[in-house]
Amino acid sequence: MSSPRTTAPRTPANRRRPDWAGRNYSLLTGAAIITNLGSHGAHIAAAFAVMEAGGSVGDVGLIAAARTLPLVLFLLIGGAIADRLPRHRVMVAANVLNCLSQAAFAALVLTGEPQLWQMMLLTALCGTGTAFFNPAAEGMLLSTVSGEHSNRAFALFRMAINGAGIGGAALGGAMIAAVGPGWVLAADAAAFAVAGALRTFLDVSHVPDRAPGGGLLSDLREGWVEVRTRPWLWSIVLQFSVVVAVVGAADAVYGPLVARDQLGGPAPWGVALAFFGVGTIAGAVLMMAWKPRRLLLVGTLCVFPLALPSAGLAVPLPVWGLCAVMFVSGAAIEVFGVNWMTAMHQEIPEEKFSRVTAYDWFGSVSMLPVATALAGPAEAAFGRTQALWGCAVLVLVPTALVLLVPDVRRMTRRAHGKTVAGAAPAAAAPAEQTPADSVGH
Repeated sequence: MSSPRTTAPRTPANRRRPDWAGRNYSLLTGAAIITNLGSHGAHIAAAFAVMEAGGSVGDVGLIAAARTLPLVLFLLIGGAIADRLPRHRVMVAANVLNCLSQAAFAALVLTGEPQLWQMMLLTALCGTGTAFFNPAAEGMLLSTVSGEHSNRAFALFRMAINGAGIGGAALGGAMIAAVGPGWVLAADAAAFAVAGALRTFLDVSHVPDRAPGGGLLSDLREGWVEVRTRPWLWSIVLQFSVVVAVVGAADAVYGPLVARDQLGGPAPWGVALAFFGVGTIAGAVLMMAWKPRRLLLVGTLCVFPLALPSAGLAVPLPVWGLCAVMFVSGAAIEVFGVNWMTAMHQEIPEEKFSRVTAYDWFGSVSMLPVATALAGPAEAAFGRTQALWGCAVLVLVPTALVLLVPDVRRMTRRAHGKTVAGAAPAAAAPAEQTPADSVGH
């Protein structure tokens, strides 16, 4: 081993972490863990704050809608801004907005009787911050990881944030029982403050200067061109606009109802959701070592198991069976997620990362409020069992249709930024690009 006097200054850091896990990657991962610990508990705390203020189940739904609506409205604008301005500044500004809105929400809960409109407004502000943060964060992660190590880096990142989400939900639930929802919201505000501070240290010197361009609409059009000229991209975004919507409706609406009426109460559904979370970690661990050559073909095949939870609730399976299918679906969606991020990293020009991921996020969340709103009427019209089987079918059919797209079947993983020997490149892939991170999707 070299003596301290002859060792390069960066060697000690390299001994502590892999060569591919550089400073930016470590900061991004650490900050994401902190915010996921806070936000998953805060989502539960917001619902309990509404109920403690005398709100109904419908009021809890309004709070959830207030969080989701700004995502639909501002994601595309957030993506364009993140490709125009330094991404880390957009991320920090969004964290400041999230911190202030959650701190105000906490203060309302701790010091008085918050009104529903106040809680909706503050939740909407937090959702607005998320709309600007997500495209910037994913673009920053994509530009930080080298092509050679992208699979492992994305898998580790997703494993870390999924683990933090599980821990955050458990910790948040315990804190609500011990000290009340207000303090959980305050802890979330503090988490945003710490994460934002960490993100100020991100190094963007590796990112090329942006060429002068047109206005915001021009930037959005350029991002749309990147999407519509890649059949693999727009077809999977359309697929997930349906898949995320029906899976979200099954999880948020039908799952708790089935648990209440047929499984003995809410606890079995909580256990099943925990198994889904453990499955996502297992899938990420698998992807740390596995690099499938046909990355989108393998990823798309792994979307089919997302139909299993809806089918399991339709039967319904006993608790152990439901936990098993939730675990399998969690692992499968992580295999898709890592392959999807790798494909985006490989095929999309760096200067358009955030705009393209904004269209991806927009497609994923745009139908979710509609699906959750229609879940009740669908149950009334067709019955719960039939509605759940319908959810399963609406996962299977779009996924099968995506497999008809040649680019989805043929796209291959590149080695060191080049197409793997003997593989057919994706039709819309920029051959000259050598890449320098959808949770899912």
